[in-house]
Amino acid sequence: MRLEDIYLFFEKLPPTYLNVEQAVCYVLHNLLQKESYGTELIQRLEQDYLIFRISDPVLYAAITFLENEQFITSSWKKLQGRGRPRRMLHLNPECRAQAQELAQFWEAFATRAIASR
Repeated sequence: MRLEDIYLFFEKLPPTYLNVEQAVCYVLHNLLQKESYGTELIQRLEQDYLIFRISDPVLYAAITFLENEQFITSSWKKLQGRGRPRRMLHLNPECRAQAQELAQFWEAFATRAIASR
């Protein structure tokens, strides 16, 4: 480590890792738009929200929670240009209204976090 590294650290803060509650709202936010799979959700987060990251265990804990609560279902689908089938996540249409409410938590959180940086 060098002294300059300390300055660089605070000039360009490291990404914030989501917890399970935030991840649940983030997943719903995305599934309201279109079906998706885990790796795509991670990539989209890193692309759309540069300051956030999500670990695989947290993402899959959020997905498991949403499946147990019957907010989402999944099916295997072979995507063009991809080697193996992907486990696609689908929003349960009966839960759309509550999913929209929870997705608003994500939108408000992300907006505040980005503004504070």
